[in-house]
Amino acid sequence: MTRSNRLAQVCVLGSAEPGSRAYELAGEAGELLARLGISLISGCGSPATRVAAERALAAGGLVISIIPSGEMPDPDWPATVVIPSGMGDARNLLMALAGDACIVIGGRAGTISEVCLAWLHKRPLLPLVGCGGWSEGLPDNPPDERQNSPILAWSSAADLQAQLRSLGLAPPVVGT
Repeated sequence: MTRSNRLAQVCVLGSAEPGSRAYELAGEAGELLARLGISLISGCGSPATRVAAERALAAGGLVISIIPSGEMPDPDWPATVVIPSGMGDARNLLMALAGDACIVIGGRAGTISEVCLAWLHKRPLLPLVGCGGWSEGLPDNPPDERQNSPILAWSSAADLQAQLRSLGLAPPVVGT
């Protein structure tokens, strides 16, 4: 029997401002990923992705940050491992490919490019809904007609956990 040593890994993409419900849920998502033993992949560049990384680290999780710059960030960058790509916005392809799935929170043009790349490469998309932003419309408006991967909406940490379970990325619930 072959056993994989690789942890599940999920990208956190998007943006939301501090104080917003989306920002709070981004932090809850980061903490949840850590509790489930899922590695968080993020650029940590927006307030939402940064708080997800900070909360994952605080919960003992593994955070890998793929950054556009070719330089190492300040030592307080919220990551366990930093990968300076030196690729600018082209690093969005690395973000799209690095996860077994991609959580999408709010978002602007950079997020849209990451989502489209993830879609092209058949990565499941987990958009936050109920908080506004670009991710809100993703379940009803996929990047194109190909149905490359599931689009599984969530609006709470419990919803996100259920969606991660449905993808086989989180352990099943034991007992009831």
